[in-house]
Amino acid sequence: MTTTTEEARTPRPGPTAAGNGAPIGPDRGAPTDADRSADPRREPDLHAMTRLTLRPIASPMPLGFFTVAISSTVASSLQLGLVDGAYRQAVALTLFSAFALQLLVSVLAFGARDVIAATLMGGFAGAWLANGLVTAADAPGGARVLGVMNLVFTVFAALMASVARPKKVLWVLLLIAVPRYFVAGLYGVSGVAWLGHLAGALGMLLAAVAMYAAYALMLEELRGREVLWIGRSGPVHDAMHAGLADQLERLERQAGVRRTL
Repeated sequence: MTTTTEEARTPRPGPTAAGNGAPIGPDRGAPTDADRSADPRREPDLHAMTRLTLRPIASPMPLGFFTVAISSTVASSLQLGLVDGAYRQAVALTLFSAFALQLLVSVLAFGARDVIAATLMGGFAGAWLANGLVTAADAPGGARVLGVMNLVFTVFAALMASVARPKKVLWVLLLIAVPRYFVAGLYGVSGVAWLGHLAGALGMLLAAVAMYAAYALMLEELRGREVLWIGRSGPVHDAMHAGLADQLERLERQAGVRRTL
């Protein structure tokens, strides 16, 4: 069942004049017919006319984490030699589905006002697309270029980890992603074989944590409570347990409502 929550921003009543109860001063509220007759140029009270509508959605994060798990397993299988190098293009083509799914998750997460999840999933989507295109085309120097991209992605993952600590399961995932992409970057730049195997092993570990995170979040959505450890803390914990008024706090200053990003 889908519900819609509305928040009306109405002016607070100001002080009243003695004897007649009429509001005075700048907090008079919406203009009356008498006010408009006296001053036809007076503009209507936009605060009283404004409605902010929130549309609940199902969490896209289980899909995002499952996609990370499956794609990391496929890519790591190639690095570990479980899939023959002759099938590189077939591996690359499977990564295009990861790009599409994680891009969808990113868009939905932006709509759910979770900038950390949206940015992370969008970053993963871009990385899968680049890996898929370069590997499928067998572009000259592709391994080295992907190595440089993975080194830069390491910095991105480290910065994301620095702000994702209140989401412990996501934080743990990023703590594994940082060395995984760093080693993959070194492998791409240097071509040293054992670095490729190490990157593949870390990729398998990343896939296992992502699979756990996806399953834990899905159970939480189904049962309405934390079943497996997720480790929310601080404002993230409050967002799951606070009342509706707390959820809508400072809504008028959030992106999509305020005038500028």
